[in-house]
Amino acid sequence: MFFVFLLSGLFLGWSLGANDAANVYGTAVGTRMIRFRTAAIVCSAMVIVGAVLGGAGAAHTLGSLGAVNALPGSFTVALAAAVTVTWMTRLSLPVSTSQAIVGAIIGWNLFSGSLTNWGSLTRIFTSWVLCPILAGLFAMALHSVAAAVIGHSRIHLFRLDRATRIGLLIVGAFASYSLGANNIANVVGVFVGSSPLSNFDLPGHLVISGPQQLFLLGALAIALGVFTYSKKVMLTVGNDLFRLSPISALIVVLAQAIVLFLFASEGLENWLVRHGLPSIPLVPVSSSQAVIGAVLGIGIAKGGRNIHFRVLGRIASGWVSTPIIAAGVAFVSLFVVQNVFSQQVARPVRYEITAEVAGELAEHDLYQDGMDALLNQEYDNAAAYTRALSEVSEGHLAAAEIARYSQVHPLLVDIEKLHQHWNQRWYSPEQLLAVFRLHGRTFRYDWELDHALAELSPDWVRQPPTRENKLYNKGIDERLTYLHDLFAVQ
Repeated sequence: MFFVFLLSGLFLGWSLGANDAANVYGTAVGTRMIRFRTAAIVCSAMVIVGAVLGGAGAAHTLGSLGAVNALPGSFTVALAAAVTVTWMTRLSLPVSTSQAIVGAIIGWNLFSGSLTNWGSLTRIFTSWVLCPILAGLFAMALHSVAAAVIGHSRIHLFRLDRATRIGLLIVGAFASYSLGANNIANVVGVFVGSSPLSNFDLPGHLVISGPQQLFLLGALAIALGVFTYSKKVMLTVGNDLFRLSPISALIVVLAQAIVLFLFASEGLENWLVRHGLPSIPLVPVSSSQAVIGAVLGIGIAKGGRNIHFRVLGRIASGWVSTPIIAAGVAFVSLFVVQNVFSQQVARPVRYEITAEVAGELAEHDLYQDGMDALLNQEYDNAAAYTRALSEVSEGHLAAAEIARYSQVHPLLVDIEKLHQHWNQRWYSPEQLLAVFRLHGRTFRYDWELDHALAELSPDWVRQPPTRENKLYNKGIDERLTYLHDLFAVQ
C-alpha cells in the first residue's frame, strides 16, 4: 500500500519536472543554443544525482513545517500540490512546486488541528522573497563581468558561440544538480515520516538510506516530467518574458544555479557555521522564481526596455495564488478521503501537562501559574491544546515550545530496529553504547529519552547555545530526532 499511496508524490514529481525542473534549460532552449532532447537528458541525470546525494537538508525544514503523520494524509497532501501545479502548468505559468507543497501542508495542519511551525514558515516565506532578488543581483553582476571580459577579448564569433553552448550545458548540469538537492523535498518529503523503506547496503560499506531511496524514486518521476511536458514552459521562460541572447542565457542559468545551491547545500551551511558566519537556511526554493529573477536582472542591466510586464504580472499572480489554492484543495481533499473513503489522514497526537511535564516546562521557564488548571488533562490535537493554554496564560505564550514538551509520544527502545536502519558512522561508540543500555526501556515523551541518554553519556549532552556550538548541537538534535522516529510506538 505504501507504493500505491506514493503515486501522488510521483505525480507531483512529474509535475515538477514539467514545470520547475525544465527552467534550468529554459533560456538555453528558448535561444536555440541547446536542443530540447539534449537538455532533457542532462537535466534528468543531474537532478537524480542531486536528489540522492543532497536532498536531506531542505527536506528537514519542510518536514518541520508540519509533520504529516499518516500515509493517506501524505498521499492527499502530495496529490493536492500536484493537481495545483498541473493546472498552473496547463496555463503555461512557471509556478512553484515549493509554494504548492507548503500550501498543501498548511491545509493539512488546519484540517488535523496541528500546529504550523511559524519559524519554519517564516524562513520559507523569506526565501521566496530573497530567491528572485538574489538571482537578479547575481545575474546583473555576472552580466557586467561578462560584458567586460568579452569587450576586452578578441575571441572569434564562432569560438564564442561554441564556448557558450558548452557553458550552457555545464552550468545547466550544475543547476540541475542544485534543483534536485533543493526541490526533491517537495516531491517526497511528506512521505519520509511514514516510509517503511530501510537502509540498503552496497559493496564497499556504502549505504543508501530509506529517505535516499525515496529521493531516487521522486527524481525518476521528475525526469519523466522533463521529457514529457516541459518544452512549453521552457519556451515561456526563454522567450515570452524577455528576449535573451545566448550569453545572457548562460548568465541566467548560472545565477539560478548559484541561488539554488545556496539554499540546498548542507556542506556550505556547516562551513559557514564552523567559521562563525551567518548560515543560509536550507529550504526548498523555486527554480521558477530564481530563473525569472535572473531574467529580470538581465533585463534591468540592459535598460529594462524589453521586459514584458504583462507576462511578469501573470507569473506573479500565479506565485501568490498557488499556496492559497493548494491549501484549499488539500483541506477539501482530506475531508473527502477521510469521510468518503474512510482513510485516516491524520493520527491523533495527544498533549497533556502532568507533574513531570510541569517540572520540565519550569526548567525551561515555560510554566505559568495559570497552567495548574490544566494539570492531568488530555487534548486530542495541538489546536485544542493551545486554545486551552491561551485561556489560562498571562502575556506572551511560547505555544510551540510548550506543545513540544507536552506531546505524548510513546517510545520503546528496540536495538533490533537500530540494527536494521542505522548508519554506524553517524554515532560515536559512546553514543551507541548509551542507546544499547536503554534496550527495552519505554518513555512517554521524547525529552525523557533525551535525558536518559545524556545521563549515560556526555556525547549526548547539548552544549551551551553559542555560535561555536551551533553545529555540534545541530548534530545532536538530528540524531535524537532520528531515534524519536525510529523507536516510536505506533
